[in-house]
Amino acid sequence: MIVLSGISKAHAAAVLFRDVSIQLVPGRRIALVGANGAGKTTLLEIALGLQEPDAGEVSRAKDVRVGYLPQDLTETATGTVLEETLLGADELHRIERRLAELHDHLEDPTNLDEYGHLHERFNHLGGYHVEADAHRILAGLGFAPEDADRPVTQMSGGWRMRVALARLMLSRPDVLVLDEPTNHLDVDSIAWLEQTLAAYEGAILFVSHDRDFIDSVAERVVELAGGTATEYVGGFAEFVVQREERLASGLTAKAQQDRYLAQQERFIERFRYKASKAKAVQSRIKALEKVERVVVPDLETRTAVFAFPEPPRSGRVVVEFDGVDVGYDEPLLEGMDLVVERGEKIGVIGPNGAGKTTLLRLLTGELAPLAGSVTLGHNVQIASFAQHQVDVLRPELTVLEEFTSGLSDRHRGTNLRTRLGAFGFSGDAAERKVAVLSGGERTRLALAKVMADPVNLLILDEPTNHLDIPSRDVLEDALLAYPGTVLLVTHDRHVIRNVAANILDVRDGRIVRFDGTFDEWVAARESVVDDGRARLATSATTIAPDRQDRAERKRREAQRRNAMHRATSDLRRVVQRLERQVADAEAEVAELNRRLADPAIYEGQDKARELVLAHGRAKDRANDLMAQWERALLELESTEAAVHEEFDG
Repeated sequence: MIVLSGISKAHAAAVLFRDVSIQLVPGRRIALVGANGAGKTTLLEIALGLQEPDAGEVSRAKDVRVGYLPQDLTETATGTVLEETLLGADELHRIERRLAELHDHLEDPTNLDEYGHLHERFNHLGGYHVEADAHRILAGLGFAPEDADRPVTQMSGGWRMRVALARLMLSRPDVLVLDEPTNHLDVDSIAWLEQTLAAYEGAILFVSHDRDFIDSVAERVVELAGGTATEYVGGFAEFVVQREERLASGLTAKAQQDRYLAQQERFIERFRYKASKAKAVQSRIKALEKVERVVVPDLETRTAVFAFPEPPRSGRVVVEFDGVDVGYDEPLLEGMDLVVERGEKIGVIGPNGAGKTTLLRLLTGELAPLAGSVTLGHNVQIASFAQHQVDVLRPELTVLEEFTSGLSDRHRGTNLRTRLGAFGFSGDAAERKVAVLSGGERTRLALAKVMADPVNLLILDEPTNHLDIPSRDVLEDALLAYPGTVLLVTHDRHVIRNVAANILDVRDGRIVRFDGTFDEWVAARESVVDDGRARLATSATTIAPDRQDRAERKRREAQRRNAMHRATSDLRRVVQRLERQVADAEAEVAELNRRLADPAIYEGQDKARELVLAHGRAKDRANDLMAQWERALLELESTEAAVHEEFDG
């Protein structure tokens, strides 16, 4: 339907990409990935005809219908949610009008043929149940039934983007082009969109930094890196494996070619001015000119090491809610009882509008409770991140100047450039003006400022927005290394899965704490259905408006937590220490594997033998540490099970 052949594009002297070829055919779902600034949106716009390539050709099938969701809306919707969504059915309305025109002239065989063709098309596009489809799509994207009659002008930018997505999905184009479609969606809506797109019959080309979303939707991944585009078959997980294999093969081929080129150049230099070798020299010079150089994409590798200053030690209880109601004119969340303990990393999830940001504003003191009490523990110091902090960065300052402004005196004598470099601003990048940074780079800088001071409670509201995958990895590593307590709101399930050890589910006017990982929460939520909606299994601690037995529940849960902490704290430290040692040992083995793959190593037998012996010792150490870690983990799980059995009977 759409074919891109040999596409190249440059901005000024900077080449974005060259010789890109992509085929969009029915059923093909392609994820376009790459770092911020690699040219992903530009390539989408070239496919759509909104930009012209510098070289190459774009072919589009006749009458192909293309739907596009940009990152930012340019049109202002004036109708209700349902009216704006139904505008996506313009093709159906056109067919319906033509069918009505043909209905009274079916004696003409030509009209009869057209009527049959259009009727089949009308039925294929869902013409007889278009309004029901609109309501289904809106529900999947998180709209309540009563939202259908709300004017779109009264809604936030995120909800307006959802209306645009609903209109696009209702139109059922032949080709869907989506630029970061999950940016304004919550976890539930992302799951619905994944299922819908995975079953989509047309072609899909989309940009996303959400690894889980790519894995669920894409059957091919095209990576833009180093000015080239490489296509991989499979989802994100397959892409990572295939890319590593390709890079390893490319590095080996480049090393071999570099040695050959060096040999030829040494010959040329040695005999350049000898008449007897002139013919041989010229022959080799011409041969070198014809050699097609092996190019290995310069992909960003994360080498950041996070060493946060040790924050002041807080009390065991960091924050406690007792019968809290919170909201604005009316309570949005009611009857909240919650205890957050020192060192916990908690993911906060739930539908948009359910109260996640309201909960965080309560914690930071921006909102006062309407009822009940919020008590911060002893010596608790808070730092928080919200999207508006990106907007207040001063464009006239350099990255380093913005980063250092406002830092406390505790940072005197520390290497702030090293800490800034951990967030991707090393070397000359620290001297760039804030004004020239991309959206993702500004978010990284704002996060670096928030996480620089040694506080013991970190509250983050959607920090992954506008971050590319390498930047999300930097954030993930930083949160794992952070020594304090973390409450994190994000729709990136990969980050939640890898960072959060506990979950707070905010929905239906209450919060539900689940003591387990995100994957365990998903499994537990799907295992119980009540009133047609999935709810948490009984292992979760439910915080409901009913306060009759609140005191007894609190006492019982406090006893459980205290017993669990006493029984497992030492074991957890052992497991975490062994995990770090295993990671270091495996990294050493990987580095030795890389060195052993270099054919030059075998030119000296002693060096090769020494490297092989070192590799064997490293593998033995890694295996021994892995065995220790597995034994410690089994002991920890056994101890946790014993504590649960004691309290659950």
